[in-house]
Amino acid sequence: MRTTLNLDDQLIDAAKHRAIENRVSLACVIENALRESFSKPLVSHEMIRLVTASGVGVKHGVNLDDSRTLLEIMDDLP
Repeated sequence: MRTTLNLDDQLIDAAKHRAIENRVSLACVIENALRESFSKPLVSHEMIRLVTASGVGVKHGVNLDDSRTLLEIMDDLP
């Protein structure tokens, strides 16, 4: 499955170096890291309080399926 992710530059650079060192694809490194992460039990069971805002929903013209436009909108916020 093709997926687009926004990752920290240093993290992706380290993953690319690991892929080169192990002579595997970047996707393989990321898949293995996710598998390892999911194989460990969650350490914390803290309650998280989600803060919500009132309103009628999504701002007019915002398409939640268009990540590029959403990022542009968020970058323009104060």
